[in-house]
Amino acid sequence: SDEYRVLLRATDRMKEDLELQKHLTAVERLGQQLERAAQTGQEPGKEQIEEYDRALQIVQANPVYQQVVAAQANFEKFMTKVNARIYEGLKKGAASPIITLS
Repeated sequence: SDEYRVLLRATDRMKEDLELQKHLTAVERLGQQLERAAQTGQEPGKEQIEEYDRALQIVQANPVYQQVVAAQANFEKFMTKVNARIYEGLKKGAASPIITLS
């Protein structure tokens, strides 16, 4: 579908954006640190939380990342419509006296 092709192109652009990849890696690393601290019952430091927030804001403000998010949302909407059509077809097929399950 067009929606899928747009998503693939946006994802490829994100993979090629080295600066964005650096920030995504930082967000992931910092998020894991915060998660580990929470799992061990430790309170994360204020600086650590602020660093995570800054890295996340940088990622979310990046236009390439925003394109990926938009493309993903559009693809998910498309797939919801496809799934609804499939479901309707299955309902009609199950109600049809012509089709028998043997």
